[in-house]
Amino acid sequence: MSDTRVQRRRRYLVCEPRHFAVQYAINPWMHPDTHVDVDLAQEQWQALISAYRTHGHTVDTVEPVPGLPDMVFAANSAVVVGGRVFGSLFHAPERRPESTHYETWFKTAGFDVYRPEAVCEGEGDLVWTGRYVLAGTGFRTTRDAHREVQEFFGHPVISLTLVDPHFYHLDTALFVLDDDNIAYYPEAFSAGSREVLARLYPDAVLATREDAVAFGLNSVSDGRHVFITPQAETLAARLDDHGYVPVPVDLSEFRKAGGGIKCCTQEIRS
Repeated sequence: MSDTRVQRRRRYLVCEPRHFAVQYAINPWMHPDTHVDVDLAQEQWQALISAYRTHGHTVDTVEPVPGLPDMVFAANSAVVVGGRVFGSLFHAPERRPESTHYETWFKTAGFDVYRPEAVCEGEGDLVWTGRYVLAGTGFRTTRDAHREVQEFFGHPVISLTLVDPHFYHLDTALFVLDDDNIAYYPEAFSAGSREVLARLYPDAVLATREDAVAFGLNSVSDGRHVFITPQAETLAARLDDHGYVPVPVDLSEFRKAGGGIKCCTQEIRS
């Protein structure tokens, strides 16, 4: 079945983890006394970039800034659809300066950037499906931001409520496989949101809690290849059964800050 899955070449924006550390706690995964092996983080991050390039994707980098240890999580900086950039306004004061540096990168690259008025954390909570935006709320991004996103892009926005603080961003509980399907962990969502997802995606690939806790849903798909943590073994097997090709990349050091493959990856859709 994998022969029927079509890869689409992507353009990704990333930020080197030169200053990565756990210096504060803004989600259940973070503990300020946690030791981060920066060399291992660099090695794992480089493996991700290498995997992207090996599979034909373009990778751009933004310069990391001292004092912003979470800047490596590029996905939270914006959401880009049709060459239009909807920026970020972080919930945590510690992360708010990141927005300016990413905005500068986008503007230098020739993009206009919209600054949201409501709290909004980019692709962390805003997932473009090819037809509409799935938008998470409950812990970070607000419903007011969902309305701003719809007005800005002119695409329908479907609000989904997250209920488990371990899955504080939508991209820890769900990712898009291609224009037709997604993978997700149902228990991360409210009852009504689960019903919405079941109606929209009756053939979705469902993850176990073990897969979700391993950050298996913080994955990136190019329509054929799924860059996924090797610890999410059950999910990888289910993806394989559905014709996708799992590409294991271990970003376990970043889990200490509540991040993974997708958190480190901003997609630039022109």
